[in-house]
Amino acid sequence: MSIGNSPEDERPFPDESREAHVSVGRALQQARIAAGLTVDDVSSATRVRIAIVHAIEADDFAPCGGDVYARGHIRTLARAVRLDPAPLIAQYDAEHGGRPAPTPAAPLFEAERIRPERRGPNWTAAMVAAIVVVIGFVGFTAVRGGGSGNDAKSQVAEGSGTPAASKSASPTPKKGKPAAPSTEPSDSAIAAAPQDKVTVQVSAPGGRSWISAKDHNGRMLFDGLLKKGQSKTFQDSSKINLILGDAGAIELYVNGKKIDDNFQPGAVERLTYTKGDPVAG
Repeated sequence: MSIGNSPEDERPFPDESREAHVSVGRALQQARIAAGLTVDDVSSATRVRIAIVHAIEADDFAPCGGDVYARGHIRTLARAVRLDPAPLIAQYDAEHGGRPAPTPAAPLFEAERIRPERRGPNWTAAMVAAIVVVIGFVGFTAVRGGGSGNDAKSQVAEGSGTPAASKSASPTPKKGKPAAPSTEPSDSAIAAAPQDKVTVQVSAPGGRSWISAKDHNGRMLFDGLLKKGQSKTFQDSSKINLILGDAGAIELYVNGKKIDDNFQPGAVERLTYTKGDPVAG
């Protein structure tokens, strides 16, 4: 007969805090599955490569290319699967030596958003045009010869004021980039949608949903979370491609007509609309 603790008494107690701990990658994976999204859906919506999404969900951040890019990918993926990115980034920093020092990488992300500087009105051209008008008017009056010298002088005097009047009364319109179409037109604008284009209005009256919209060239028009009560409107010359993360929370108006598809809550829908009567592709 032995005296003392049995082997069962000597086994360590399970570490409940460690079991409750969820890694950054695991949290992103669980949220993606809960949202009903595949890795392909997330990659298409965020433009993060499929291989990097798989690596991050496996807590392998080496393919990201550094802490700055890893934190950016975590923030982007968290928003796509409806998670608050702040706690995940704080957890990443704690596990990887703290917040990284600022780097000059920001211009790489903002480069495509830089717009060319608009040029001001060409006052020299406007002045030359005004002078040409004055000379033409004087020449026309001299050819007619129907008035006296005083009349001609008065006409020249009146004509000489044209450059200043032209400069102040008719400012040259700015020729910059055409203004981008408003993303939130009124209901009357939707009702009067042009026949030669496809117009899609997405609204979330009863909840929120992540949405992605692309034009016929595959260019991203919008990618993000549509909050309750918000709406977005997209227009293209031929086709709009949509991905709805929670289709049950969405109402659609296509080419001025409401779409009654009875989407189920939590369902992920991929839709394509073209000109004419709204028929989802």
